[in-house]
Amino acid sequence: MILPLCLCAFLAGLVDAVVGGGGLIQLPALFVFLPGVAPATVFGTNKLSSIAGTGFALRQYARHVAIDGRVAGPAALAAFAFAWLGARAVSHVHPGHLRPIILALLIAVAAYTFARKDFGALHAPRLAGRRQLAVALLTGTVIGFYDGFFGPGTGSFLIFAFIGLFGYDFLSASASAKVVNVMTNLAALLYFAATGQIDYAVALPMAACNVLGARAGTALALARGSRFVRALFLVVAAALILKFAYDTFRP
Repeated sequence: MILPLCLCAFLAGLVDAVVGGGGLIQLPALFVFLPGVAPATVFGTNKLSSIAGTGFALRQYARHVAIDGRVAGPAALAAFAFAWLGARAVSHVHPGHLRPIILALLIAVAAYTFARKDFGALHAPRLAGRRQLAVALLTGTVIGFYDGFFGPGTGSFLIFAFIGLFGYDFLSASASAKVVNVMTNLAALLYFAATGQIDYAVALPMAACNVLGARAGTALALARGSRFVRALFLVVAAALILKFAYDTFRP
C-alpha cells in the first residue's frame, strides 16, 4: 500500500512544483489505496504530504527567482484566512454544485493560454501601490476560499492570476503561487490536525516522496524556463478539464 502511494506522491510533487495540479494524482491514489478510510482523514493525509512538497518547492524557487513579497505576502495572508472559512463552509453548501462553473472557468483559462502564445512569456509587472495591494488581497481571498471549500486546480488558477493580473511570466508566477499555496494548505492542515484527521503512518512517507518530486520539478522548471512551465500548464489544465467534465456529466 505504501509503495504505490509514495510513487504517486513523487509524481504529484513533481507536477505540483511546476504548475500545480498534483492533487489530480495524489488524492485519487489515496482513495484507491485507502479503501474504507473516512474522506476527512484522506484529505488530511493528502494535505500533510502536499504541504511538504509545496514548502520545499517554495524554498527552491526563492533561491533562484525573485518573489515580490508586496504581492505574494498579502495574497497569502488573505488566502490563509479564507481557506479556513472555505473549509467551514463545506458543511453548508455541497462543493459539487460548483463543478459546472469551475469547468467553464478551466476551459476559458486553457483556451486563452493556448491562443495567446505570448501569455506569460515576459515578466513585466503592471501594478503598484494600493491597487497592487487591493488586487493581491482579492486574489488571496477568492482563491483561498476556493481551495478551502473545493480545491482542485488551485495552483493552476493561482498561476493564471499572477500572469493575467500582475503581468508575471510563467516561472515567476509559479514561484509566487507557491507562497499562497503553502498558506492555504497550512490552514487546511491545521484544521485536520486539530480534529485528528491525519494518518501519520501514511502521510509522513508520502511527504518525503512529495519533497523528492518537488525537488525534481523545481529543477526542471528552473532549467527549462517559462516555455516549459507554459507547456506543462496546458497539459495539467487539459487533465483538469477532462476530470471535471467526467465528474459533472457522468450518470
